[in-house]
Parts: sequence; structure tokens; C-alpha cells
Amino acid sequence: MTLHIPPLTDIPALADTLPQADATARAEALARQNSLTKPPGALGRLEELAIFMAGWQGRARPEIAQAQALVFAGNHGICAQGVNPFPQAVTAQMVANFQTGGAAINQLCAVNDARLDVIALDLDTPTADFTTGPAMSEQETLDAMRQGAQAVDSDADVLILGEMGIGNSTVAAALAAALFGGSAAEWVGPGTGSDAAGIARKIAAIESGLRRHAGLTPMQVLAALGGREQAAICGAVLAARAARVPVILDGFICTAAAACLHAADPRLLAHCLVGHASAEPGHRRLLAALGQTPVLDFDMRLGEGSGAALALGILRSALACHNGMATFAEAGVAGG
Repeated sequence: MTLHIPPLTDIPALADTLPQADATARAEALARQNSLTKPPGALGRLEELAIFMAGWQGRARPEIAQAQALVFAGNHGICAQGVNPFPQAVTAQMVANFQTGGAAINQLCAVNDARLDVIALDLDTPTADFTTGPAMSEQETLDAMRQGAQAVDSDADVLILGEMGIGNSTVAAALAAALFGGSAAEWVGPGTGSDAAGIARKIAAIESGLRRHAGLTPMQVLAALGGREQAAICGAVLAARAARVPVILDGFICTAAAACLHAADPRLLAHCLVGHASAEPGHRRLLAALGQTPVLDFDMRLGEGSGAALALGILRSALACHNGMATFAEAGVAGG
């Protein structure tokens, strides 16, 4: 189905109309797993991943012929509060690095066979400082969501999502605190390397933003505290769901963006995996709130989709075992 991004108030209702996992394909994939030459459950999470993919691809033997990675980049007005040790010019510089192949995400996409598309979102016009007003208007939020949705390749077999934006670890912590409660300090981490004074500024900025923007719906929280790349991630998640494309989310910042959809209706993230547990301290707390178990835990905190791209290799391995192993009957092994 083709997705139209509706007004923010109508986003939760999409959970009633978007495609669901194919129960028949899941059951057939489980039956195949239990007939392969191994004890049932012996491949652990690899089996779960294969069955997950079967449900969303609607076939008992899912494949990844095309993998797409999307990295969205945006700049943030909250940087006026001194929340980041690097200038906002670094966002555009890193986008250029992605485009010339020099970043970690380029190497991880290359080795795991994913096409990388980088989408810069009005980098010359940062969002507003959320301590003084909403970061984005509803129209700005919807525009960014629609750019995210339009970037999704509906023919992809899996979608990796990542981001880049100086200041966006502060944005992620603010979103998480607004959606799931707790103090700002419980969600804040060093991000790109903030010292104690920098972390204190992050906490103060988030506390100010939470006071100013209390009592909002989850999608209103996205507009008030989020950024364009967070909104684009939400749009991409919804477009992927409409096309039945499973999604691998990256770390804290990417997961916090998608958490706005979960808070609107948990069913909106049913097609999403989280690629890794970020070393950014708020991510484990956020994963618990979402009920998500990450594919990997490698102490990474880079962003830019790197953990999700690494997890793609695990997903490919899961499907290689699922599709390539012989059944007991095929191998002539007793016990099947």
C-alpha cells in the first residue's frame, strides 16, 4: 500500500490500517526451523530473526536481495544552550564524509551489502530552541516525515535507519523523558564527548524543555522537542510498514525518534528490530520501555546507522541458516 502521512493527530490510527505480519508465513517458518538438522531452538535468536522476517515478507523462506540504509541529517536550535562540544558545521561536514565514503557507516554498508542513501534536511536552518518554544511546527514536522517516507525504497527487503545531527543526543534524551517519564539526568549521557559541565547544560536544557512542553501527545512531543531527522525516521518507519519492509533501528537517537510512534501506538513498531544496545546510558532504559531486545551489544555509540548495519550481517546469517540448512528428511538424519 502507498502511505500518505496524515496530520499528527491521526498518526495513531494508522496502526489499525497498516499491514500486519503474516501469521501463516510465520507458522511455516517455525515449522521449517523445527525440521532443520539441529535441536529445536539451538540457533537461539537466529531462529527468532528468521521467523520475524518470514512474517513481514509474507513467505516461509525470506531473503534479503536488496537492503537499503537511510541516514537522515538535521541541525538543532537547542545547540544555542551549549549542549554539544562540537559546532553545528560538523553535521554538514559529516554528510559530505558519508557521500564520499569515508565514514564507518560506509564501510559497514559495503561489507554487509546495503545501499546507503544520505538525506540532509535543511541543514542551514536549524530547528528552534525547544527551551524557548516548539522545535518545529506541525507543518515542519510533517514535511520532514514525508521526506523520510519518500526516501524509502519499497522494493527493499530490509531497511536500516540512522541519523546525524550535532546536538541530537540531547534531543533524544528529551524525547525519551517526555514519553516515558523519569528525570532528565536518568536519560542524559555524554553524546559526542560532553564533560561534566556539558552534561549539566544538557540536563538543564532538557528540564526547561520538559516544563515548557508538558502534557502533549506523543506526536506533539516529536514536534516540540524533536528534530527533522527524528521526524524523518518516523516517516520512514511508517512508509516501510506500508510496504511490508522490516526495519532495523540504530542506537539511542534513532530508537528515541521511533519511540514517538511506539508511544502513539505500540503496534506501529511491530516490524522493527533494534540493531544494537548503545553505550549511551539512556538506551538500555529506553529499550526496556519499548520491550525491545537488541540484536547486538558491542559498546558502540557512534550513531549514523552503524550498529544497525552491523546487525544486518547477523540477519543475513539467520536467513542463510534458515534457507540453506537441510531438513532431517533431506539429510537422512534420524530424529526429525
